Amino acid sequence: MISATDYVNPLIVQRADPYIYKHTDGYYYFTASVPAYNLIEIRRAKTLNGLAHAAPRTIWRKHPDGSGPMSQLIWAPELHYIDGKWFIYFAAAHTKEFDHNGMFQHRMYCLECDNPNPMRDESDWVERGQVKTPLDTFALDATVFKAHGRLYYVWAQKDPAIKGNSNIYIAEMENPWTLKSKPVMLTKPEYDWETKIFWVNEGPAILHRNGKYFLTYSASATDENYAMGMLTIDEDADLLDARNWAKSPTPVFQSNLAIQQYGPGHNSFTVAEDGKTDLLVYHCRNYTDIKGDPLYDPNRHTMVQPFSWTADGRPEFGKPVPYNYE
Repeated sequence: MISATDYVNPLIVQRADPYIYKHTDGYYYFTASVPAYNLIEIRRAKTLNGLAHAAPRTIWRKHPDGSGPMSQLIWAPELHYIDGKWFIYFAAAHTKEFDHNGMFQHRMYCLECDNPNPMRDESDWVERGQVKTPLDTFALDATVFKAHGRLYYVWAQKDPAIKGNSNIYIAEMENPWTLKSKPVMLTKPEYDWETKIFWVNEGPAILHRNGKYFLTYSASATDENYAMGMLTIDEDADLLDARNWAKSPTPVFQSNLAIQQYGPGHNSFTVAEDGKTDLLVYHCRNYTDIKGDPLYDPNRHTMVQPFSWTADGRPEFGKPVPYNYE
């Protein structure tokens, strides 16, 4: 049986918003936000622990300062393989200045690569541009998944008519960089644990098991208050009908104060080397005394641990595990 002690934790230091994908070639691929927020890198290894020592390859760099879109604050890349091609979704801004709502000015963008090896060369990656939504506002943390033969896009975005920084939306896609349907809001910050300092729902991740889709997300400020929530829907239900999604009123994963693991969140999912044990990937800090803006504190580290399932087929994430390196 796979246990948390089978993996080095933190797996990769100073990598927030971690995304791990196990491909059909047998490699685990890893990408995340880098502390300088200035480029996108990928690393790969045959084992998860191997990612800790794998050399990262830069596959894209931000546009020069002052050059417009994609020139500032590159956040939370995700690597997906769709219909024989690689795609990366990420958020980027054209300036570090806030907009009239006091928000960062990020929008969502897409890169494409048709080389079987996405790490071969930067020139293999083509910019597909902005993934546009009806609301031209702060947007970030896009993920995609296929269901019923259709491609769906899930992301976080600011609606000026709704209190808070971001809500989570879903839409069907025409192609990997174009929406087909009208966005549907699935969740907004409303519970006390979602509104600590900042009213935030962000970082969605999709897990498909036991006849259901589970959508996890992160809420509140990115300090020790950061925690994960979850929505659930039957796999045969209409994914674009918000009434079909059930929201947990309490967090499903949060700080473990006893071992000084604070603010776990912005998770993704992968599978262990045995091909059957589900793993939770997330970032966490081991202190609360953050100097200045938590965004610019680099010590959110990538963690990985297995999780279990309840008798009725729901994920049971437990608590963040302790560091286990010497």
